[in-house]
Amino acid sequence: MTYTAWFEAHATAHKKIVEKLLARGFGKAEIIDYFDFDNMVEAEPAFCPLYAEKKKCHDMEKLNCYLCACPNFRFSDAGMERREGKTVYSSCAIASKDGKTAVYGDAVHQDCSGCTVPHHSDYIDKVFDTEWERIMAACRRDQ
Repeated sequence: MTYTAWFEAHATAHKKIVEKLLARGFGKAEIIDYFDFDNMVEAEPAFCPLYAEKKKCHDMEKLNCYLCACPNFRFSDAGMERREGKTVYSSCAIASKDGKTAVYGDAVHQDCSGCTVPHHSDYIDKVFDTEWERIMAACRRDQ
């Protein structure tokens, strides 16, 4: 699956849940709380393939899934640049000390597995928007 295909599918799934919560009268804090990992595993099992195994994508006690991706992630399915003879397909805009790059043949991808920035409720509160795609607008470099 390409970054763009995942991004668009996730945006659709996220929007569906948020619209349901807004229709129930949920406010910002309630929406953020709803996306707590433990709740999402039970309430929205189709939202993430890891939920079937009750497995977190990051090793942290209070994982919030509202963003599920980071607004600091940058990607292009066509490649963003060439570096040392390799094509860079994704990167971190803030060069997080907890992130790293992964090289697969001639492809370079950002590995965010060690970074928990977007999964903390206080961070989500700062960047919150009911439209996930607005929060994530800077990520797509193909447009």
